[in-house]
Amino acid sequence: MQHSPGQIPTLDLSSARSTDGSFTPGFIEELRTAAHTVGFFHIVNYGSAPGQVDDLFDITRRFFALPLEERLTIVNRTSPHFRGYAGLGTEITRGRPDAREQIDFSPEREPVTDYPADEPYWLLQGPNLWPREALPELEVRAMEWAALMSRVGAELLSAIAVALHLPEDYFAAPFEGTPAWMAKLVHYVGGVVEGAGSQGVGSHADYGFVTLLLQDAVGGLEVLPHGTEQWVPVTPIPGALVVNLGEMLEVATEGYLAATVHRVTAPAPGVDRYAIPFFWSPRLDAVIEPVPLTEELRAAARGISDDPENPMLSSYGSNVLKGRVRAHPDVTELHHPELARR
Repeated sequence: MQHSPGQIPTLDLSSARSTDGSFTPGFIEELRTAAHTVGFFHIVNYGSAPGQVDDLFDITRRFFALPLEERLTIVNRTSPHFRGYAGLGTEITRGRPDAREQIDFSPEREPVTDYPADEPYWLLQGPNLWPREALPELEVRAMEWAALMSRVGAELLSAIAVALHLPEDYFAAPFEGTPAWMAKLVHYVGGVVEGAGSQGVGSHADYGFVTLLLQDAVGGLEVLPHGTEQWVPVTPIPGALVVNLGEMLEVATEGYLAATVHRVTAPAPGVDRYAIPFFWSPRLDAVIEPVPLTEELRAAARGISDDPENPMLSSYGSNVLKGRVRAHPDVTELHHPELARR
C-alpha cells in the first residue's frame, strides 16, 4: 500500500511475524513504504499489559501535580549526566524555550569517570534522579515501560533491516551490551512560559535510531515530511505508539530513511498535555557506517539533510551530546562549561 506524505499510517505489530518466526512480507512492505515516504507511523498491538498505559499516564500526572519544591528535589541542574527534572521553559529548541516540564531518564549505570578527551559523550552515562520518597512507584512504572519499549524498538529495528533487504540482525551489534536509550515523562502547559508562544517543542529531528512516543488524547504533534511545506498533525490513537526514525538511520541509509522534522504546538492555556517519548539508541561509542543499499533503494535515497544548524554525525555519542548541550545550556554551563564554549 502506498502512503502519501500527508498520511500517518498505522501498522499492527502483532502481524509482523508469521508462524515460522520470519517477518511477513505484507508488514515489511507497509513498514518500508511508511518509513521512506512519511517517516512517521503508528504501531498498535505492541505487547503492553492490560492497564499499563493508563497506569503510566496516571503516575506521570501525579508527579507533575506535586508541589514545585518536591519536583525540584530531583532537578537536572544537580546531574552532570543531564538526568532528572527540567522545569517549565528550561529546555531550549531552536533557540526558544519549550512550553513543557519533564523528567529525563536513561539506563541506570555507574558514571564513567575516566574517558579520553575526544570521547566526552561518556559523561552522559550515570544514575537517574527519581522522587523515591515522594512517589517511589514512578521509577518502577517508568523503568517497566522502558523495558517494554526496548523490546519493541529492537523488534522494529530488525524489521527495518529486513525492509532494507538486510539480515534482521544487521543493526544488532551497536546495541549489544549497553544500549544508551533515553526517555522522558513530559507535561506540556500552554500560556505560562514567557517566550515560548505556541511552541511546545520547536521543530527538530531526533538523534538516534527509533523513537517510540506514547501521547495522550490532547494532540499537538505535527510532522513535516521530506519535500513538503505543510505540517501534518499526528492525530492521537488511544494506546498506540507514534514511531519515527532518527538521524542515525538517515545517515546510515544516505537519506532513504529520513529523520523527519517534527514539532509540538503548546496546548491552550489551562489544558494539560502528557507525552512519554522513548528513544531506542545504541551504545554511546557506536559509530554507524553506511549500509549496503540495493540499486533500487539507492536510486530512491534522497541524501542526508543539509542543515548547517544541525549537522548529522555518524558517532551516536557525539550526535546525542550535541543535542543535550544545545537543549540544556544551564546544565552544560554548570557542569561542563568547556562544552558550552565549543
